[in-house]
Parts: sequence; C-alpha cells; structure tokens
Amino acid sequence: MKNKPHSNYKVGDLIYDADIYDGMNTNLVDLKFYKKWLPKNKNARILELCCGTGRLTIPIAKEGYDITGIDFTSSMLKQAKSKAAKENVSIPFIEADIRTLDLSETYDFIFIPFNSIHHLYSNEDLFKAFKAVKKHLKQDGLFLFDCFNPNLQFIVEAEKKENEIAQYTTTDGRKVLIKQIMHYENKTQINRIDWHYYINSKFHSIQNLDMRLFFPQELDAYIKWNGFEIINKFGNFEEDTFCASSEKQIFVCR
Repeated sequence: MKNKPHSNYKVGDLIYDADIYDGMNTNLVDLKFYKKWLPKNKNARILELCCGTGRLTIPIAKEGYDITGIDFTSSMLKQAKSKAAKENVSIPFIEADIRTLDLSETYDFIFIPFNSIHHLYSNEDLFKAFKAVKKHLKQDGLFLFDCFNPNLQFIVEAEKKENEIAQYTTTDGRKVLIKQIMHYENKTQINRIDWHYYINSKFHSIQNLDMRLFFPQELDAYIKWNGFEIINKFGNFEEDTFCASSEKQIFVCR
C-alpha cells in the first residue's frame, strides 16, 4: 500500500522502493479469491484502492476487466505503469489518497487488498476511507478488503528478539535480507514494526512499518456504522469461516 500515513506513524521509504517491494511480494494467493468475486460481466467497472505496483491490478486487467488502480505512492505507480505496458494492458493508475478520493464516478466492485487498511492509523482515517468507498460504490456493488486478525501472543513473542523474515534478490540485482522486531502500543493499537535492512551483505537502514491493528468485533461494528452490510467474513483466502484462530479477516460487503 501505499497510503499517506498519519503524521505520528509511517512506512519507511525503502519499503516503498518498487523493486524492493516487488522482490518481497511475489505471492498471489489472494488473486484467486478476488477474481472469484469479480462481477461476471466484463463490462463492470472495477476500482482497486492501494494497488501498489499492480500486483493484482494487472492480472485482473488481463482477464478483460475495466479496472482502475489508486495509490498514494508515485514510485509504486511508476512501476505499475511500466509493468502494465510490458503486459500490453491499458490501466488508469491514479495517484490519490483514499481518504479524500473523489473521482466523480461509481464502480461495480471496489477492493482494498493486501492488509492495506492497517496503514489507516486512526478511526478518523478509516472512516474517511469507508466514506470514500461508499461514495464511489454503485447501489448493488460489492466492497471487499482483507486484513490481519490480531495475534497478541505472536506480537509479544516477536518483541523479544530480532527475527529474519525475508531474503531475496531484486530484479535490479540487490541482495536483500530483512530482520524484524516489533513493539505494540496498547493505547493506539499500533504495532510499531522495525525492519532492519541488509543489502548486499551490509547493514543499510532501519525502516518503520507501523500498522494499526483492528480487532474482530471492533472492525465488524465500524463497517456497519459506516453503512455497509457484511455479506461474508472469511478467515483465509480459501473462504473458511472466520474463527478465533483465523490469521486473516476477509470481508465481502455491500
């Protein structure tokens, strides 16, 4: 994602380096899920919020759908446009903040993938984003998004030591190693994550990946308060029913 953070919290610039981002995020387990829920009518209008480098946008466009991608980060959109051109698909990519989005158009299907709502750090930010979605969603349209189901035991254990979470080589030849340590703020529900980057075997920098956590009953209530009906809530992309041990919260709303 991304999206411009609250001033007190942030995502490090290196995390939004397009080649660094793409090298780490190659998993497409969510693509099959979102494609399943797309309208059958290929003339339907699709809007992806927080589209990043087009990881899902481009495959969906290749299926023949009219899809628009929105993101706040210019470097990610530049990469998305380059990748779309290589795949010979035409996609409008728009640089905008999803909290203040105003396209003066409506869509049949809107989705926010890849845990991106975790970078809406306050309730005000979240509600503004939901309001923008509602404004752009057609009367019978669907709104889908996914996020984590907070696991406080995991966070407590992860605070105790630095853990290696990724190691890969980017398309531009950089060898990347990432180690993680985190600390949870009870008052704000922000998980303060530090990613320690080693590039080409040398320490490079510490990059913040701050994420607001949303607890299940809290998020269900927020969705309803903002005028949406929850049609389905799944615990993973295989559409198992959400339960206490679910890693994800995946919503299908209208």
